[in-house]
Amino acid sequence: MYLNVAELESAITSLQGAHPEATEILTPPHPTHEGRTARLLRVGTRAADDADGILLLGGMHAREWVPPDALVSLAADLLEAHALGTGLGYGSASFTAAQVAHVVENVNLFLYPCVNPDGRAFSQTTSPMWRKNRRPAPAGHTGPSCVGVDLNRNFDFLWEFTTKFAPDARVHTSVDPCDEQTYCGPAAVSEPETRNVVWALDTHPRIRWLVDVHSAAPEILHSWGSDQNQTTTPSDNFRNPALDGVRGRKDDGIGEFIPEQDLKTAVGLAERMSDAVRAVRGVDYQVEPAYGLYPTSGASDDYAYSRHFTDPAGTKVFGFTIECGTSFQPPFGEAEEVIREVSAGLLALALDV
Repeated sequence: MYLNVAELESAITSLQGAHPEATEILTPPHPTHEGRTARLLRVGTRAADDADGILLLGGMHAREWVPPDALVSLAADLLEAHALGTGLGYGSASFTAAQVAHVVENVNLFLYPCVNPDGRAFSQTTSPMWRKNRRPAPAGHTGPSCVGVDLNRNFDFLWEFTTKFAPDARVHTSVDPCDEQTYCGPAAVSEPETRNVVWALDTHPRIRWLVDVHSAAPEILHSWGSDQNQTTTPSDNFRNPALDGVRGRKDDGIGEFIPEQDLKTAVGLAERMSDAVRAVRGVDYQVEPAYGLYPTSGASDDYAYSRHFTDPAGTKVFGFTIECGTSFQPPFGEAEEVIREVSAGLLALALDV
């Protein structure tokens, strides 16, 4: 059975209690609109500022029930295997005891299983296909769909999409509070859940990779999601106001700049994850830029990667999205298979970095 919000929190507490030498609970500062605080679990024997880290996000979209369970399962598997000195196997993907030890002792995994606890609680008890958080509907808007913000459109990356993108770019975002899916919120980073992710990145500058686990289309996405990638014209980028009103179109000769080496790194890491996923039971998670799915603004992966361009003194964070499985709430037997795929992919990333 899928874990509810209280059970996810209980699992974090239990794992920390059972493995105090290799874990730390982190409490983000911003309670949700309904007063919940969903915590992070850091897995690693070294101090938070003593090793490079990976921030793993789950549950951004409420109806996607598998990712939170996957992150808790990964933490439990890693901690138990490390304590026993054993390896891990997921289908035909295997990791040795030495590899498990390497991850736990040389990398910090910041697991944030349930970014959107209000939304998950509502999805699991009232409206299974609910996607957004539970921000109260603004004045003058009525109806159940007018509640909530799509958290993965609320980050501070080209958030003002109506002016930043071409009108015909068909950005998968909405300014309508009553949009059931992709309302971007009243302002960039308006939501406590979004601010908690920003807090994690700000507070732990040795986080160098972010993976936001979603469902349900078996893909691994890397930056950028705003436009097609290009490596030749540094001035064509998200900070250039001359591109406002024209960016986002396909095959128009304008694209989002990414240094060639960064693109090679991002693709290489995504392919390592895809290879590990495929080894579990033969399922192919296609690797592509996020723009290949559809144009987006305000997404977590692009925000994470954009930070070092906005502040050159900041940490370069490679951002990825794993779209796991083929349905939002598969029968739990299938969910367990998808969890194995996600676990193998994330372990491969942790070993490769």
